Parts: sequence; C-alpha cells; structure tokens
Amino acid sequence: MSREPFQLAPLDAAHDRDGFRSDSEPLNRYLREQVTQDIRRRVAACFVASADAQRIAGYYTLASASLLLADLPASTGKKLPRYPVVPTVRMGRLAVDPAFKRQGLGGALLADALDRAARSEIAAFALMVDAKNEAAAAFYRHHGFIALPDSSLALFLPLATVRRS
Repeated sequence: MSREPFQLAPLDAAHDRDGFRSDSEPLNRYLREQVTQDIRRRVAACFVASADAQRIAGYYTLASASLLLADLPASTGKKLPRYPVVPTVRMGRLAVDPAFKRQGLGGALLADALDRAARSEIAAFALMVDAKNEAAAAFYRHHGFIALPDSSLALFLPLATVRRS
C-alpha cells in the first residue's frame, strides 16, 4: 500500500494504462481500450492520480452534458430559468486500484472533478453522476450529491455548492 501523495494530471502516453486494475472490469477495459479515442474525439477528458510518473492509482472522466429541467427535484428546478435543459458536467467514470483503496483517493478524485467543473469558464449548473450500484450512490450522497426523483442512481451536485465551500 502506498503512502505517497498522489499527483493529479490529465492522462497522457507516459501513464501505464495496462497496469491499472480496479474492481470493475468495464472500467479497466475502458481505460485500456477506449479512453484515448474519446480524448482524441473530444467527447471526454480523463484525469489520473498517480503515486509516481507512470502507475495509475485512480482515474475519472468528465464530459459536457445536459439535464432536463423537469427531471430535477421541484425545489431545485423552481430556482432555475425555464429553459428545457440545464447545462451540466458528467463524471462518466471513477475508479481506484484496490492497492490504493482506503486512502481517501476516491474522495480526492471526486473533489478534483468538482473543482475542475466549478472553475471552468464554460457555464454548468451541476456535476452529474450515474452510480453503478447502491454502494456507489451512497458514496456520492455522502459527498452531498442529490438523487434525481426518478432514479436513485442518477445524482447531481449543484456547482454553486462547490463554489461556496
């Protein structure tokens, strides 16, 4: 288990994608086989945490997205302009290598994603996630995310909340 601080940076060719293993084979496969195409096509950005220059301890992806205003909780939607959709940032994937679990890395990756989304000069109302299961949804709720009324696994956190803290 590593005790060194992690470096957060955009994924590049120096990072060892093949050496990364999380508990989710689809997330491992995405990092090995798909992410560079998504980056090149500008449909996702990938950020990695590494304890050294090459080994990936964890990663997440961000992409632009939108959310139907009608899908938000009524208490949230009534505070927004009456546009049919609200601009958001979607965190599409978040994974940590088991060798680096229990070190707060998942929370650190989430905090970095929230910070990047909140600092962006492109307007977005919230960071959205689609949790893969109830345990993942509980992780996001622990960090202040709110479930959409029609899906307990689709969650969002208004970026104004991040900017205030």
